[in-house]
Amino acid sequence: MPPRGKPDKAAYQKLKKDLKEGTLGSLYVFHGEEVYLRDYYLGEMKQKLLPPGMEEFNLHTLSGKEFDVKVLEQLVDCLPMMSRRTLIVVSDYDLYKGDKEALAALLSDLPEYVCLVFVYDLIEYKADARTKLAGVLKEKGSVVGFQRQEQGDLIDWISRRFRALEHDISTEDAKYLLFLCGDLMNTLISEIGKVGAYARGRRVTRADIDAVATPQLDAVVFQMTDAIAAGNFDKAASVLGDLLHLQEAPIKLLAVLGRQLRQLYSARLAIEEKKGASYLMELWGMRSAYPAEKLMQSARRFSLPWCRRAVIRCGETDLAMKSTGADGEELLISLLMELAVKKGA
Repeated sequence: MPPRGKPDKAAYQKLKKDLKEGTLGSLYVFHGEEVYLRDYYLGEMKQKLLPPGMEEFNLHTLSGKEFDVKVLEQLVDCLPMMSRRTLIVVSDYDLYKGDKEALAALLSDLPEYVCLVFVYDLIEYKADARTKLAGVLKEKGSVVGFQRQEQGDLIDWISRRFRALEHDISTEDAKYLLFLCGDLMNTLISEIGKVGAYARGRRVTRADIDAVATPQLDAVVFQMTDAIAAGNFDKAASVLGDLLHLQEAPIKLLAVLGRQLRQLYSARLAIEEKKGASYLMELWGMRSAYPAEKLMQSARRFSLPWCRRAVIRCGETDLAMKSTGADGEELLISLLMELAVKKGA
């Protein structure tokens, strides 16, 4: 798997600077998977631009389904009332479909009092650099991508959120929370709330996190392979049983397990070649060292032939699920038993 390219943060940093200095522009495109940040900064824009009590007159919204350039033009022409500016938010409209010429003409000459934001939520933002519209957005606007945050920034944010709930959390336990629940802030905010409400002491413990946090599927499957590595087949079977009880599709579980085993195999190869966790981070595009370090720890308890065979058997089981009509749960349980029995091979 090729490493992920680092996202361009220039537009994001400029948005933060403009909000702080009160110099917001006239045209923005908001997109990206970090919904929490996108909604937070859209809220900050509303506070900066709209006087309290006057939102009804100066905030205009338009959905992609009802979008029309003429309707947008009418909203642009609406003068602000008891305010210096108006805010127009267009949700889930694909800018590069429809009448691009008419839209480009409108966006190239927006009045100074207008702040227009196109928000991509349910649809993906895909720019077409060949169009005149792309040139207008580049010259007149700012395309802000709200990407997943780096581990260091997330740990600081998690610590601040827990402090707001009158709790502290160690760096290692914050990393564990990220590993268990994923690194999307919109998900983490609810998990932090649950853990904060459950914890009795000032310091949040790993036991508090395990008690109430909802783990992502990748983390649960890792627990299953980690139990195999520790020779604890009962725990591995219990984890798989819980996943099946939650009606997770066997083919989906197998896909996640297959990815986990490929990562484990690459970690074992890294150990053989005397490479460290940083190699795994680059290979798999990981933003955090924590999962890479856990993979390395787990891989040390498996032999290279076992890792190779596990990847092969996972592929064979996937083929059997898709082509033979055999029961998916039975195939998955059989694979788990085989992996556990031959762990030391």
